[in-house]
Amino acid sequence: MNRLLEHGAVTSDMLAVLARRLADFHASSERSDEIDRYGGLETALVNWRENFEQTEPYIGRTIHQRQFQEIQAFIEEVAEEDAGLFELRVREGRARDCHGDLRTDAVCLQDGGVCIFDCIEFNERFRFSDVAADVAFLAMDLEYRGREDLSDELMGAYLAATLDSTLPLVLPFYKCYRAYVRGKVDGFQLDQPEVDEKQKALVVRGARRYFELAHAYALQPRSRALVITVGVTGSGKSHLAYPLAARLGAVILSSDVTRKRLLGVEPTEARIEPIDTGAYDPEVTERTYRALLDEARTWLERGKAVILDASYLRRAHRERALRLAIETEARFLALECEADEAHIWERLSERQGEERVVSDGRWEVYQAHQQRREPVDELPVGSHMVVETARPLRDQIASVLAHLGREG
Repeated sequence: MNRLLEHGAVTSDMLAVLARRLADFHASSERSDEIDRYGGLETALVNWRENFEQTEPYIGRTIHQRQFQEIQAFIEEVAEEDAGLFELRVREGRARDCHGDLRTDAVCLQDGGVCIFDCIEFNERFRFSDVAADVAFLAMDLEYRGREDLSDELMGAYLAATLDSTLPLVLPFYKCYRAYVRGKVDGFQLDQPEVDEKQKALVVRGARRYFELAHAYALQPRSRALVITVGVTGSGKSHLAYPLAARLGAVILSSDVTRKRLLGVEPTEARIEPIDTGAYDPEVTERTYRALLDEARTWLERGKAVILDASYLRRAHRERALRLAIETEARFLALECEADEAHIWERLSERQGEERVVSDGRWEVYQAHQQRREPVDELPVGSHMVVETARPLRDQIASVLAHLGREG
């Protein structure tokens, strides 16, 4: 994959296959009490303390004093504020026997398939981890290589496949860790007698870039916000919401997942029923939107950002979401996703042939949504923006970040 990247040959289809392969691997990999002990915050902090001790001699050589201190402060803040989050992820079964060294040069993409090799075998402390630590390595590697757009696509596809709603919250922590370790390991070469001065100059340059990236992750803004999607089925809401959650470090909650959980069925179980009946009875829909806000409130009160991936076609539902944001003192933004009928038809047609799809959207649902959608004219100025989802994903995300006052 690293060589394909050099030639600009990594495609969205390749990333979708890779994300599905990783999701399947993580879902089927081993769990145990021992792995749970390794996969929580305590072991992560042991690893961080080791990192800081081992890089202290390189302050001023590969890492600046300010970077070192601010990354330390970030880790201390996470340990103090988010211990419960890491415990929750362990209880949810997110600690697994992972790959441990998931970089682009350990991924082979060929003939529509994927082979991932060269996992860490010599140290269980580095391999037993939260799945977020595994996929964060690959995302970080893509970003180090200047392909944040591909990282967005990978993370969006992985989150859609795993429905791991809290992974984005810990992603900056683990991406920071992965970048820091790479900077540390590269820096070790400076003390190897066989490395000449020319090689050392290259080592310093590479290590400093890794530490700069780790520092950027540590300084990533973390603020309370509530973002909702607005749009008919097939308008590209989920395609934007999942990678945006990864970029913002936001909990991602889906109305499709919530609806089926309320009914006691698996998220990917198809419910193709007449409009306004069964799973899509108006009363079930009301329960779904209330449940979304109840869960969002929990996270907003803890100071987190939340994205609600739902249609929000009715003013009343949007006004309730706005009211929650006001009550929790959260920034509010409604993302109205728009696409022409040709794109929507294509998306809905492709969805019918896919396996393990959460959404039950189809053409009849789209037509019903078009008839029932209520214009977004009730929200305060600055809390609503239209996103053309036929545009490249990177442009969609950049426009949202700009609206939120974040750099893209």
